[in-house]
Amino acid sequence: MDELLSQITTTVRGMWIYRRLAMLVTWLVAAVGVVVVLMMPDHYQASARVFVDTQSILRPLMTGIAVQPNVEQQVAMLSRTLLSRPTVERLVRTVDLDLGTHSKAEKDAVVDGVTKAISIQTTGRDNLYTLSYRDQSPDRAQRVVQALLTIFVESSLGATRQDSDSARRFLDEQIKIYEAKLTEAEGRLKAFKLRNIELQSQSGLDSAGRAAEIGNLLSQARLELREAESARAAAARQLEMLRTQTGQSLIGSAAGIQTPELDARLLEQKRNLDTLLQRYTDEHPDVVNTRKLIGELEAQKRREMEELRRKALADPASPAVGANPAVVELSRAYSAAEVQVASLRARVVEYESRANRIQEQLKVAPQLEAELAQLNRDYQIHQKNYADLVSRRESAMMSGRLENTSNVAEFRVIDPPRVAPNPVAPNRVLLVPVTLLLALGAGLGIAFVMSQIRPVFFDGAALRQLTQLPLLGVVELVPNDAFRRRESRSFKRFIAALLALVLLYAGGMFALSYRSGLLG
Repeated sequence: MDELLSQITTTVRGMWIYRRLAMLVTWLVAAVGVVVVLMMPDHYQASARVFVDTQSILRPLMTGIAVQPNVEQQVAMLSRTLLSRPTVERLVRTVDLDLGTHSKAEKDAVVDGVTKAISIQTTGRDNLYTLSYRDQSPDRAQRVVQALLTIFVESSLGATRQDSDSARRFLDEQIKIYEAKLTEAEGRLKAFKLRNIELQSQSGLDSAGRAAEIGNLLSQARLELREAESARAAAARQLEMLRTQTGQSLIGSAAGIQTPELDARLLEQKRNLDTLLQRYTDEHPDVVNTRKLIGELEAQKRREMEELRRKALADPASPAVGANPAVVELSRAYSAAEVQVASLRARVVEYESRANRIQEQLKVAPQLEAELAQLNRDYQIHQKNYADLVSRRESAMMSGRLENTSNVAEFRVIDPPRVAPNPVAPNRVLLVPVTLLLALGAGLGIAFVMSQIRPVFFDGAALRQLTQLPLLGVVELVPNDAFRRRESRSFKRFIAALLALVLLYAGGMFALSYRSGLLG
């Protein structure tokens, strides 16, 4: 610690020797600094304030109907991107700041200078923006702020409308794509249903349900067939019993022979055939079986007529069986039962055939159902996406009409562009003390440098430490009165020069402050 204090003391004493040079340098630097500060050109600041009103009555009314952009975020982004290079270049051309430039480098320098001089500040949630610009010319500064304010207002929501147009064009393209996909999916689904039309029912391709349905119909047809056969057997027994009781015999001539039972059955079968031909084709099993039955009845009628004719010729006194009304009625009932049995037997055969076919189809039904499910899923996905895109396009179109109908954000100029009467730069009241500090620093620096270049030793220990040589003796200076007076005068002159410098600076700062107060 003592050694450090000794070094500091030695350095200060060495600098004190060059105090005159240090004071001269201080005055020179101070004079140059003051001249530079006073010669610096004045810069005037023009500013304007604008308020962005984003509260519109249409916004809550159109909520959920039209797409409403975040206006506050858009305006904030616009204020941050307003100082882009294209915008600044447009501003420079508008205000004619590039009239004196001839090369691209000069124009770039002008654009860079304008970008640095422009300031856009906001209060945040209040949407109040302050636009300012500094320039040596008050008129030019005001023109720049006016042009900047115009660009800021004109560029309010133009980007939003461009985004809306781009969104609509994109949605139109996507709708065309999904419309083609939807048409293709509909075609695949239609082709699949046409290929498997025989497997379809009202509920779709539910093969297990159709198999159960055919099984129920087959069971019902078999039950009705058994009931019809039982009714036919009962009618046959009653007819035979009636014939036995009456004991009628076949008599009459050959021309009066009649077969009312077979005639009734033939008539009933022909009526049934006409009914079936109205519903089915000639190849239908019911039609084929009915015609076969008619042919059998006609052959039976011919045989019975031949038999009755022979009996009638052999025994002319026997009465005709057709004369008994009960026999005729039972014959008709028997014929109707026979027709119903034949019809139900054909229905049972048809249902058995269908049941066999459906059992064969059940083997490939899972694969067909999986394919149908895949086709339906693709179709539903494309249909949903298509409907969503159409809905979004309508919302985008309504949003565009909303923007064209009413301004979502309104720009209100609170303070028009104006220039402050006093220059805002340079701040000479602040720069003048800085030059004083620089001058004092320069004086101390030159004294320190000279003390290091031409060092002075004030004791033998410092000389011995530096030279590393043995010191034989020291001759000290004994100051007399003339030396003390000379040193005293030199110290007073140094202090006077320092005080004069400080007083001059103080007077200059007071004058600058007073002048600024008067101008303000």
